[in-house]
Amino acid sequence: MNKIFKKFAAIIAVGTVITSCETTDLDLTVSPNELSPTQSDPNLLLNSIQLAYASNQYFLSEDVGELTRIDYFFGRNYFNALPGSDLNATWARTYSSGGTIIGDPVSVGILTNLQTLEQINAETDTDLSFHIGLGKLMYAHSLFQLVDMLGVAAFSQAGNPAEFPAPALDSGEEVYAGAFGLLSEAEALLSSGPSTNGATDMFYGGDTDKWIKAINSIRLRSYKNTGNKSAFDAIVAGGNYIADEADDLEFSYGTSALQPDDRHPLYAAAYAPAGSGPYRSNYLMDLMLQNDDPRIRYYFYRQSDGTPGALDVGGNPVPPNEETISCSLFTPPPHYAGFVYCSVDNGYWGRSHGNDEGGPPDGFLKAAPGVYPTAGRFDDSQFNEVDAVTGVNVAPGVGIGQGGGGAGITPIILSSYVDFWIGEMAASDAERSAAMRAGLEKSIAKVQTFGALDSSADLSFEPSADDVEAYIDGIVAAFDAATGDDKENIFAEQYFVTLYGGAFESYNYYRKTGFPTTVFPNWEPDPGPFPRTYLLPQNEVLNNPNVTQRTDLNTQVFWDTNPASPTFPPAN
Repeated sequence: MNKIFKKFAAIIAVGTVITSCETTDLDLTVSPNELSPTQSDPNLLLNSIQLAYASNQYFLSEDVGELTRIDYFFGRNYFNALPGSDLNATWARTYSSGGTIIGDPVSVGILTNLQTLEQINAETDTDLSFHIGLGKLMYAHSLFQLVDMLGVAAFSQAGNPAEFPAPALDSGEEVYAGAFGLLSEAEALLSSGPSTNGATDMFYGGDTDKWIKAINSIRLRSYKNTGNKSAFDAIVAGGNYIADEADDLEFSYGTSALQPDDRHPLYAAAYAPAGSGPYRSNYLMDLMLQNDDPRIRYYFYRQSDGTPGALDVGGNPVPPNEETISCSLFTPPPHYAGFVYCSVDNGYWGRSHGNDEGGPPDGFLKAAPGVYPTAGRFDDSQFNEVDAVTGVNVAPGVGIGQGGGGAGITPIILSSYVDFWIGEMAASDAERSAAMRAGLEKSIAKVQTFGALDSSADLSFEPSADDVEAYIDGIVAAFDAATGDDKENIFAEQYFVTLYGGAFESYNYYRKTGFPTTVFPNWEPDPGPFPRTYLLPQNEVLNNPNVTQRTDLNTQVFWDTNPASPTFPPAN
């Protein structure tokens, strides 16, 4: 992991364009993108591709996770909360060059650097099969995701500004087909196990066998979306996909808070001198609390033993507090009947979907991201202590360096995810049940390994093997006994909990199935139709005369054949 970020620091040193909120004019060499191909360092170009890809995976997971309630969504009106600027950086990183989330503010990109690698490969004697194979894989996955987010993307005319200065957007079907072709090209390049030629592989350390499994797993998620069961089943039957934790596709972070900041981005935002910034999702915390999910102490770190308006860890009512949680004084509106409107019990201090209230002084009160996957703190019930006289936190729950220091991961495709995909595509309830069991076993086992990252934690609070077994047995038994929507909700809920930290496929699942129907409603009774796709990137709209912005979020991806908004998904 540290080697990855030493190389990352080298990218900056040799000349990647630097931009930031605090503008600093650094006298650095020219960006590799501005050199002639034969002058560019192929390894630095590959690093740029990998960082762009990792940045997109982190951002997209966070963005769609908010819509599906895995993370907290700010905004009473979906259209207003999701402006055209939302995907500007993702689009730029995919095609040309945009600021990375990891170690911000390095400028990185996928397609332009991939094309440069291909040109170097054609004009020199250096075999760059490894570099180009990874680039094609990451470009293909990004194209699939752009279609899933937008319904369309640039492909046939992309990356050819001389002939197509204003590229037209291709249909989702055309882009999916093109992305499948790129995966085949990547597989052909990597299947022979080419040399890395000194490149840093930030994911698999140069193991091309693992990359072939990743290629097949990206195919699985794409066949799953389109409902191509025969192609999906053929890959599963072949067995050459991400089926074990050792093959998980994930991006790992470091612990340095200096430039470049290589910590998990969410850790950097939550383990800060002023306390935790981002709120955690009331829906997910309440779901896990009610189910006594053994992953809850790893996912969330509680700073308080109780939340105003709810019960504390001892089962005692916590008085409402207008300053810290104003909604604790409110009467829940009719559309929130049966849901936790404001405050979750046991100190799981977060916010419900769409709550757009201002930020009170609760940085050392709200629940923070835990040790998985952010490498924050494991929740061992060490709540904050506040001096009764000064009101100062004498034992703050979060702060720089606490817990695992941010050396966590962005999950991209985990073996536990794939098990749930197999369950989604299963031909029988028995197959779905077995797949869900396998996914839960792998998910919980992986999550539990993160407890060791927090050297200060009292791990006697970890669930025992018996606790884990009882939990999984209970969930599977409930699924087997349930019927109709109840069965669908159990599967979907467990899938969404498992996707925490790498939530992208939750958006696809939710639009394909409409489950779970148990998600909390928006804070606003009428938030507008649930977004079936996002607005087109505003920067592309402004600079490309062949692209016209949409007026709503109702456009459906070609594989989304469900009823039109606003009647679907039913919970919205």
